Amino acid sequence: MNKSFFLQIDPKDNVLVALQDLEVGREFNFGNQNIIIKENIPAKHKFFINDMQAGDELLMYGVLVGKLQNKVKSGERMSLENTKHAADPYFYRKVDYKWKQPDIHTFENRTFNGYHRKNGQVGTANYWLFIPTVFCENRNLDVIKEALHDILGYSTTDKYKIFAKTLLQEIKEGKSIDDFNTSLSESNLKDRYFKNVDGIKFLNHQGGCGGTRQDSDILSKLLAAYADHPNVAGITLLSLGCQHLQVQYFLNDLKFRNPDFDKPLYIFEQQKTQSEEALIKDAIKQTFLGLIEINKIERKPAPLSKLIVGVKCGGSDGFSGISANPSVGYTADLLVSLGGKVLLAEFPELCGVEQNLIDRCVNQPVAEKFIRLMTDYDSQAHAVGSGFYMNPSPGNIKDGLITDAIKSAGAAKKGGTSPVVDVLDYTEPATKLGLSLVCTPGNDVEATTGKAASGATLILFTTGLGTPTGNPVCPVIKVATNSALAKRMSDIIDIDTGGVITGEKSITQMGEEILEYCIKVASGEEIPKAVKLNQDDFIPWKRGVSL
Repeated sequence: MNKSFFLQIDPKDNVLVALQDLEVGREFNFGNQNIIIKENIPAKHKFFINDMQAGDELLMYGVLVGKLQNKVKSGERMSLENTKHAADPYFYRKVDYKWKQPDIHTFENRTFNGYHRKNGQVGTANYWLFIPTVFCENRNLDVIKEALHDILGYSTTDKYKIFAKTLLQEIKEGKSIDDFNTSLSESNLKDRYFKNVDGIKFLNHQGGCGGTRQDSDILSKLLAAYADHPNVAGITLLSLGCQHLQVQYFLNDLKFRNPDFDKPLYIFEQQKTQSEEALIKDAIKQTFLGLIEINKIERKPAPLSKLIVGVKCGGSDGFSGISANPSVGYTADLLVSLGGKVLLAEFPELCGVEQNLIDRCVNQPVAEKFIRLMTDYDSQAHAVGSGFYMNPSPGNIKDGLITDAIKSAGAAKKGGTSPVVDVLDYTEPATKLGLSLVCTPGNDVEATTGKAASGATLILFTTGLGTPTGNPVCPVIKVATNSALAKRMSDIIDIDTGGVITGEKSITQMGEEILEYCIKVASGEEIPKAVKLNQDDFIPWKRGVSL
């Protein structure tokens, strides 16, 4: 057996990662010792290099990721039974961090074709956005969505309607549908009336009233952030009238975020209209007038420094920190070197690598803000009997992510290696060029929702198990950690980094390919699967305990 069957991620690590299924009895040399596999080791899982004792520390990615609960032998598999989460304490210490920038000559002077806004931002899409100030208006939004999506060519459900209609016809004719199947025609998002309007999006949510006033305040800031997003060209806002989140609160937050906000904004309050029908008809009519105006905006060249890319992982597996995440991390470093902005979020999935991130902070205030947000968040989780250590899901664990520190050490690779220029609380906008940390949960939709609120105009989303998460205003690009997933779920995966695992591609090659794809998406030349499928997931974080 040669080393392509396993990997030591960092020279300090005392566990190895199986790159393929390893059968019991397999024998190989590592360093100066002979290792015999003591039990079947599934691909993506870890096994011990040496015999170790209970209490011994386990290292991966060069950091503490767990402690042994009992004695283990060389060649045994790491499991929940023998390993528990552990992470080193962290603190601010003045470090002269030296960053080695990647070679960017391939991308220097490159541009993408985006939508230029008057405040200098550049969108990768041109959306009209419907916002409800309260959940009471969700039903009205659904009625409007069904009407506009179908008539204007933005619907992706036509093929399913045709399928259901065909099934009904079979039943009416007395035929059995047990084995009935037929191919579905693909929806064509390009077959739309307003050619320069990439979509009409709807922010259905369950907030705005009935919860705490703090929840409504945060929701107001979140909705204002989406209205001000570079990918949004105009907004229709529906309000009931009596809810906690008053229209004026939203307008105040919007003005605070952008004093020069000048996009078309149409506001309708149901309790001031003569009927629900009148509200819906007026909203549709006014929106049509707005669509006519934003359809006049055309894509124009912009430097890559205008890109704001969020990096996210979900449905992670044991290969996430080896293939997809470091590949996206290299893309992130390229973007930072080119003068762009990168957003790394999911604070529960930075547990165990805090010291590395603190040492990369450009100054003490930035580091101390990160420490405060991390400790406050984890304390809230512990106060209700939880903690970051409980973050890994059953799917994560099954595919080799035994502790949160293992998951986090791999997850942090998405952010690359550049200095941390800023730390943003939930809904705070990214204003500094470079890598910023954004406080969000690890929850896929809550995290992508928060990244878009901070200004991400594209999101690179890595996954090892597969997840259909998208976002209403920010195109989400799915990056698979392994080729088996990319083939099995080809309807949702855009990029396959499995070649890194097999050795066919390097991290550098893969990172450059990902950036090339980002440029095409930002220019409207490629449409990610999440956008084609209208995977417009939106979940506001109420700032409760969500991991």
